[in-house]
Amino acid sequence: MNFIEEIKNRARKDIKTIVLPEATDLRTLTAVNKICEEGFAKVVLIGNEEEVKKIAEENNLDISKANIVDPKTSEKYDEYVESFYELRKAKGMTIEEAKQKLLDPVFFGMMMVKKEEADGLVSGAAHSTADTLRPALQILKTKPGTKLVSTFNVMVVPNCEYGENGVFMFSDCALNPKPNSEELSEIAISTAESFKQIIGKEPRIAMLSYSTYGSAKSEDVSKVQEATKLAKEKAPELVLDGEMQLDAALVPTVGASKAPGSNVAGKANTIIFPDLNAGNIGYKLVERLAKAEAYGPVCQGMAKPVNDLSRGCKAEDIVGVVAITAVQAQEIE
Repeated sequence: MNFIEEIKNRARKDIKTIVLPEATDLRTLTAVNKICEEGFAKVVLIGNEEEVKKIAEENNLDISKANIVDPKTSEKYDEYVESFYELRKAKGMTIEEAKQKLLDPVFFGMMMVKKEEADGLVSGAAHSTADTLRPALQILKTKPGTKLVSTFNVMVVPNCEYGENGVFMFSDCALNPKPNSEELSEIAISTAESFKQIIGKEPRIAMLSYSTYGSAKSEDVSKVQEATKLAKEKAPELVLDGEMQLDAALVPTVGASKAPGSNVAGKANTIIFPDLNAGNIGYKLVERLAKAEAYGPVCQGMAKPVNDLSRGCKAEDIVGVVAITAVQAQEIE
């Protein structure tokens, strides 16, 4: 059984309700058809019911099991507006601005999650990462004890002997442009926790650089070295090492040569990129050239599960991220 089928099976053990606010996107509706058919989550679509059903019918998609909610006609609209206003009035929000914001499907969907009328939300097929995560940070806030919200991608690489039988977690590929050493250490620790939760195995974390064990010197290399040191101090139980180049992290013979004695080199399954340029380019290279399945970006550090999609995503990517979001929601008390 492949990775995403295992995730779906876990999701079926405790069915959660996931909001999809991009209800008029054909990829979303194609995904909903599949999710309802496979029965691993309940789905709420945010939009005009007549318009959404028309698109589904024109494309022979069965979304009859999904709940369609229109903010303009919802009996919850006024309650949500008042709650959002109370959350944001200290920041200068007016009641009129709150009314306008809650007509936006993403904001309305976040309020459904906030009010525990849904368990998580997936957006991004037609929205930027900022337009997905800004409402989440304003409404749901961060998980207690979280210092930094970041993202990861689950990469499932076919015919690959590296990682966890071809399964990897890459971070951060979507959110933090230039993390400093402290932030990079927090990203590594959060991703290790996510790996255990989602993959169910022990993470072996490589802190990536263009240098291995001091083979090059620069501010960028020093940043990763310091992040590695901080992460080891904060979470000494983790199998984590760096700084190292990608080939040293993945290939046993290269790892043994470049980083002798490392408990990660040649065995990494969790890849921490030094910045967003490297992370975003890296995951898309693997997805497109290695024909990998790429699920995410998945957020870590939010109070409730909210996950982003690449605007280049396919319907099957949405299906996978909904399954992951449902499993994340099972962990929320």
